[in-house]
Amino acid sequence: MTQVAEIQEQTNSRDHYPTRISTEPSMIARSEPAVWGTPSDGPFDAAALERHEARGFTIVENLLGADEVAVYREELVRLSHDAQMRESGRVITERGTDEVRSVFDVHRCSAMVAELVRDGRILDRARQLLGSDVYIHQSRINSMPGFKGTGFYWHSDFETWHAEDGLPIPRTVSCSITLTENFPFNGSLMVMPGSHKSFVQCVGATPENNYASSLVSQEVGVPRREDVTDMAAEYGIEQFTGAAGTALWFDSNVMHGSGNNITPFPRSNIFLVFNSVENTLVEPFAAARPRPDYIASRDFTPLG
Repeated sequence: MTQVAEIQEQTNSRDHYPTRISTEPSMIARSEPAVWGTPSDGPFDAAALERHEARGFTIVENLLGADEVAVYREELVRLSHDAQMRESGRVITERGTDEVRSVFDVHRCSAMVAELVRDGRILDRARQLLGSDVYIHQSRINSMPGFKGTGFYWHSDFETWHAEDGLPIPRTVSCSITLTENFPFNGSLMVMPGSHKSFVQCVGATPENNYASSLVSQEVGVPRREDVTDMAAEYGIEQFTGAAGTALWFDSNVMHGSGNNITPFPRSNIFLVFNSVENTLVEPFAAARPRPDYIASRDFTPLG
């Protein structure tokens, strides 16, 4: 058995983070690091890695230039109106409207995004943070239209990916790249720095085909208000704002959310989720069957 296979077998031997329970939930102290690599493995220096380990996220300004941002905005429009994308279920709209909320699987449906995930400015950082080769667990372009964009309630991505996709441990990092300016008032992302160190159990069984509604409005797999209150008191809340082309790298277990956008200023971003090849999906830990491959990829081929 190879070293990678041994790690995989040990990781998947039990459920380290039980959730969607029927009893009183609790917070589980995380045992794995957020940073698996070293300064010699990539662009982040030692200070940046130490800060990421402590806070669970890192902001990189000007990752994309203005010309690149403009091109990806056009790609969002193209994908949003593509009839085949809509028929496949990859385009998610706001409830009761035709306004696009998310377009999934963009790294396999767009040559431009496929090139972006392999760009050294992005791929090298993903490999460094996870300390291994990586593949794309999920990719999407999010859109929050002016006046009509609805937010995302507080949640940990890892809770959903663990429960419904079979992601064993939080050895996964997301890169959110803004395609529009993120203001404090147009539904920009809020994060709790340091919250990635605690896994919050959630109450309630996973409904059949939960993804069909949760991608519009998540109701299962979210923490109780009292748990959000306790975490906010312990960790505080910061907001991710910045010019178009700014990237937010954040650990999969960071507690985050966003409010509605009632301003005229739309907000959109490219959202790329990298998972370690040593942390590939197994059967869901709290769902009857895995979500579709376009939401949680089971192609574990390393990016190169």
